[in-house]
Amino acid sequence: MDKQKMKECEEETQMEFENSQEKIGISDEIERSKVGIMRALVERENPSAKEVDDFMIRRFLRARDLDIEKASTMFLKYLSWKQTFVPNGYISESEISTQLSHNKFFMQGLDKQGRPVAVVFGNRHKPGGKGSLEEFKRFAVYCLDKICGRMTRGQEKFVSIADLGGWGYSNSDIRGYLAVLSILQDCYPERLGKLYIVHVPYIFMTAWKVIYPFIDSKTKKKIVFVENKNLKSTLLGDIDESELPDIYGGKLSLIPIQDC
Repeated sequence: MDKQKMKECEEETQMEFENSQEKIGISDEIERSKVGIMRALVERENPSAKEVDDFMIRRFLRARDLDIEKASTMFLKYLSWKQTFVPNGYISESEISTQLSHNKFFMQGLDKQGRPVAVVFGNRHKPGGKGSLEEFKRFAVYCLDKICGRMTRGQEKFVSIADLGGWGYSNSDIRGYLAVLSILQDCYPERLGKLYIVHVPYIFMTAWKVIYPFIDSKTKKKIVFVENKNLKSTLLGDIDESELPDIYGGKLSLIPIQDC
């Protein structure tokens, strides 16, 4: 979308939006105004944008520091990606049977802010094999959609515990990690609230040095490496014991993602 077209659309849309009495549940005046302008812009480019709510538009805006042009470009790329990668609107379990068989992704409980808690075990990831990268990407979308589906009204974020206990070079999958990172940042912006990386073996830092430059600044601020000696106290700082998975000293048993 060129800048001239953007300017014309903004001017045309602003008056219409300001006169609208419809409330979208966004209290910030600046955000509410920009959501209205961006919605009009993206709907003209791709009518399927009408199917998303204002909070999704706002997440893309926030991911681009409320820059309408950058957020619109990002959002339109997302719509194009979704129509191609998830043509049915969801990922079926039959498409990711191998990934599900690894039994590596779980959910349980909410943190103190009401955000769903997801747990992934890095040592259960088995890269390699024909089509494994594409299935891993579909698995990531499946998990993210499951997590978002468990969010209560008004909640937009989740927290995750990445447990790397027992992780070794046989589990290392740089291409897979970067692909999932791209999906998270480009297609599910402002969904991750915090990522705790726990039980980190020293050898993982070799992979981390490759991945780190591809993590955007907003995501970097949400990542916390937790030392083993501080694990329980750190998690309890954000998650009540009654909501914390039992393997970390809490009260709840983990539930496989496909059973959530």
